[in-house]
Amino acid sequence: MFARIARALWGDLSREEFKRFGMLAVTFLFLIGTYWLMRPLKDGLFIGIVGKLYLPYAKMLSLFFIIPLLLFYAKLVDWFSRDKLFYILTTVYASLFLAIAYLLIHPTIGLANATPDKSRILGWIIYIGVESFGSLIPGLFWAFVASTTESASAKRGFGLIIAGGQIGAIAGPTLATYAEYIGMPILALCVAVGIFVIPFMIWNFVRVFPLVHTTPLEGKKKNTGPIEGLRLLLSRPYLLGILGISTLYEVVGTVLDYQMKFVAAETYHSTEKITAFLGLYGQSTNFLALMLALLGTSFIIRRFGLTFSLIAFPVAVAAVVCAIWFVPSLWMLFGGMVALKGISYALNNPCKEIVYIPTSKDVKFKAKSWIEGFGGRGAKATGSGINAMFTQMADLMFYGSIISLGIIGVWILVAYYVGTTNEQHVKDGTIIQ
Repeated sequence: MFARIARALWGDLSREEFKRFGMLAVTFLFLIGTYWLMRPLKDGLFIGIVGKLYLPYAKMLSLFFIIPLLLFYAKLVDWFSRDKLFYILTTVYASLFLAIAYLLIHPTIGLANATPDKSRILGWIIYIGVESFGSLIPGLFWAFVASTTESASAKRGFGLIIAGGQIGAIAGPTLATYAEYIGMPILALCVAVGIFVIPFMIWNFVRVFPLVHTTPLEGKKKNTGPIEGLRLLLSRPYLLGILGISTLYEVVGTVLDYQMKFVAAETYHSTEKITAFLGLYGQSTNFLALMLALLGTSFIIRRFGLTFSLIAFPVAVAAVVCAIWFVPSLWMLFGGMVALKGISYALNNPCKEIVYIPTSKDVKFKAKSWIEGFGGRGAKATGSGINAMFTQMADLMFYGSIISLGIIGVWILVAYYVGTTNEQHVKDGTIIQ
C-alpha cells in the first residue's frame, strides 16, 4: 500500500535515486533551515537597530552590493570546482555571523543600545549579509543539483529535496520564535554553526557519489569571464523568460511582505516580539510547503506538466492580492503570505530549477547567478521602490494592488513561453548555451 502511494506521489524512484536525492535533501535541510533562521533575525534586528521605515531602502541598497559580488562569484566559478565553491563561500558567511554574534553583545554597537538610528552600520551589514547569502548559496546548491540530474529524474526526485528543505525551514523559524528566551546573539551564533555544517554535507555527497564530482569548471578550454552570464542572459530569449518567472513574483511579494511587516511593527513593540511573530510566519509557511512538497510537488508536475505548474502560481498570487485588497488586516496579510510562500517553495521553486536542466554549465552557474542575484535583488528593489512611493499604508494597499495585478498578467504570459519552450528542448534533446 505504501509503495503504491509513494509511486503515485513521487514516481518510480530507484534505490540509487532515493539515496542521491535523500542526501541532497538533508543538505538542503541544513541550508534552508539556517537561512530561515536568518530571515526573521534579519528583519527583527534591522527594525530594532536601524528602524522599520528604512526597510525599503535596505532592499534597494542590497541591489548595488550584489553587482560586484556577482562579478567576484563568476571569477570563483572559473577558478574552482563546484564543491570548493561551497567550502569557500560558506566559510566566509559563517565567519561573518560569528562576528555579528559578538557585536550584538557590544554595549554601544549591539542591542544594549535600544535607540534605532539609520547611522548604525551593524543593522545594514546584517541585512545585506543575509540578502546576499540568499542570492548566492541556494542558487549554487540548485546549480550543483541541476548539473548532475536529468529532467525525468528531477521530476521524480526534486519533491524529496524540497521536502527536506521545508523541514529545515520549519526548524529555523521555530528557533526564532524563542528569541525572547534564547537571545539574539545566541541565535546569530546558531546561524554560524548551521552554515559551517553545509560544506561537510557537500563533501560527504561528493565522497559517496564521486561521478558527480566532475571536471572543475576551470578545466574547460577557456574561461569565459565574469560577465559571460550577463551576456548569455541578454542574448537568449529563453533565459530572459526564466528571469521573468524568477523575478516578477519578487516585485509583488516585496510589496505584500512590506505591508505585513509594517503592520506587524505597528502591532508589536519590541525586537524580540517582532522576531517571534516572523518566526511564526516562517513556521506556518514552511509547514504548508512541506505538506505540499510531500504530497503534491512531484505529482502535480508529472500529472499536469511543467507549463501548467508554472502558470498556476501567478494565478494563485493574483487571487491573494485581490483578497488582501478587500480585507487589509494583519492576519489576512499573514494568511495570504503563508499561502503564497508555501506554494512558491513547494511548486514554483522546483519548476524554476527544472527549466535550467536543458542548459549549458555557463548558464547554470553564471547566467543563473545573475538571474537570482542581480535579478532577484533588482525585483525586490523595484518592489521596495513601489513601497517607498506611497507614504500612507492605505494608498499602498490600493495602488500597490493595481500595479501588482498588471505585473501578474505579464508573468502569466512569460510562464507559458518558458514552459512550452522547455518542453520542446527536452523533447528534441537540445540545450541552451
